[in-house]
Amino acid sequence: MYKSNDEEARLIIALLLLAFFLDIQRAFFYTMMPSLHFMSGAFDSQKFKSAQRQGWDGAAEGWKKWWKTIEESAQVVSDRLVELSRIQKGNHVLDIATGIGEPAVTIARKVGSGGKVTAIDLSTAMLAIARERAKELGLTNIIEFEEGDAESFRLPPQRFDAIVSRFGLMFLPDLPNALKTMKEALVQDGRIAAAVWSTPQRVPAFLLPLEIVMKETGTPPPPPGTPGPFSLADMNRLREIFGQEGFQDIRTESNTMNFKLPSPEKYVDFVRSTAAPLTAMMAGLPPARQQEIWNKVADASRKYSDPGNGSVNFTNEVIFVSAKR
Repeated sequence: MYKSNDEEARLIIALLLLAFFLDIQRAFFYTMMPSLHFMSGAFDSQKFKSAQRQGWDGAAEGWKKWWKTIEESAQVVSDRLVELSRIQKGNHVLDIATGIGEPAVTIARKVGSGGKVTAIDLSTAMLAIARERAKELGLTNIIEFEEGDAESFRLPPQRFDAIVSRFGLMFLPDLPNALKTMKEALVQDGRIAAAVWSTPQRVPAFLLPLEIVMKETGTPPPPPGTPGPFSLADMNRLREIFGQEGFQDIRTESNTMNFKLPSPEKYVDFVRSTAAPLTAMMAGLPPARQQEIWNKVADASRKYSDPGNGSVNFTNEVIFVSAKR
């Protein structure tokens, strides 16, 4: 148990942002953040969401710097979500947890000028960047960005032809209630499609720094049941949750997403710039000790290096779920 609320909050935010560093949109280190169950007694969903919001706001600039690198990897996920939700030209689509605008941008290109994309996210800073991107791409007439909580956002009934979420659903404290609201917001026979992470061992881009950072800082894991990236890694459980909320034609599948950086050193640079609060979490350590930890991350990543050009390549497993109202 941590010594103060400040320390608790700092660690939560740090791990939220480390979770974010590959988005790849809501990543893995949520699982290792101190559970609000034992920090504060009963789970406090509002405190959890507040930490999320603060974490994404703090990650925005790092995400802006690296988004092209990330999207080179994650575009395959956005494309598959469009296919699974059967989005067509002229559709009205909802993007849950859009971050800086994905898969909203991909969807906007699919629905065209006759369609509409409503994209929501908790983070003000992330949405500001999303709006900038949409403006640069000439998509402001198609995408409408709104700040909101996926669990409490007021969704008009039978408004959307499709709903998508890329790495967002597994962080919702009350997923069944959120799915109920989403189902009601779909038109009859409208489809929902979401991407979530597989088990930790199948997501090495996250597992590698996780194991090192947690070991070197002595950070304990949370108890089971904490919302996090692997909370929906069981396909059977995923189908069960959707089925309990009345969805039909529920399908799951897995695929891979490759993440590549030019070198182990660039990989560490990427982690450090997009997960700055993690660096802050280690601020009490001597500089030499901090560098030692980062060097260990770089050295461990060499296992995934291409002997030809030295680039670091991670193959990560993604689980997709789709269903019909």
